[in-house]
Amino acid sequence: MSRTTDAQNLTDRIAELLRERLILGEWAPGQRLSEAALCESLEISRSTVREAFRVLTKEGLLSHEPNKGVSVVVPSMASIIDIYRVRRMIECQALAQGYPMHPAREHMREAVQKAQASRAEEDWLGVGTANMAFHKAVVELADSERLNVMFSHLLAELRVAFGLMQDPHFLHAPYVDMNQQILALFESGKPVEASQSLNNYLVHSERLILAAYARRLAEKGIKG
Repeated sequence: MSRTTDAQNLTDRIAELLRERLILGEWAPGQRLSEAALCESLEISRSTVREAFRVLTKEGLLSHEPNKGVSVVVPSMASIIDIYRVRRMIECQALAQGYPMHPAREHMREAVQKAQASRAEEDWLGVGTANMAFHKAVVELADSERLNVMFSHLLAELRVAFGLMQDPHFLHAPYVDMNQQILALFESGKPVEASQSLNNYLVHSERLILAAYARRLAEKGIKG
């Protein structure tokens, strides 16, 4: 294997690691990322970090400003609307056409159980991470690796948008039981009803995030 290939593989792995940190909610919208700190913690070169930053910037997850460095994007209202439009197209279709005995069903169940356990401990960021896993499992029902990869990028954008909410309890708590209900409908052989329930769920979630975005603009004295 050539050095070029090795370097590219390392860049891809680091980009995936940083993307996973975004999905886990470790960084907030607008937060600056320290190139030096990442080099030290990951024990990699600056060139590798920069290449990974370029990958995530191209995906719309990070932004780069001259003399200011790299920071997590602050999603626009238009991008939030688009994220939820794509989610409804992908997730609801995958659920409506999903096979109730598909292996992804077990992943959905595990995510629900983790969310319930995190809720019991009042770990709301943990609830949010379990919620991400639930929706990732829903997309797995479609048996499309392309969709899985695309959706992992979308989840990172979504978690950044969630960072606009100042109250993770308010954001995530309602969806623990909603996910349980969707799973119950799907497992009982009612995928179309489960899909409709998910659609209503996503509409509700979108409204919450857009309201949070509007409040953020108002606090900054910016007209949307």
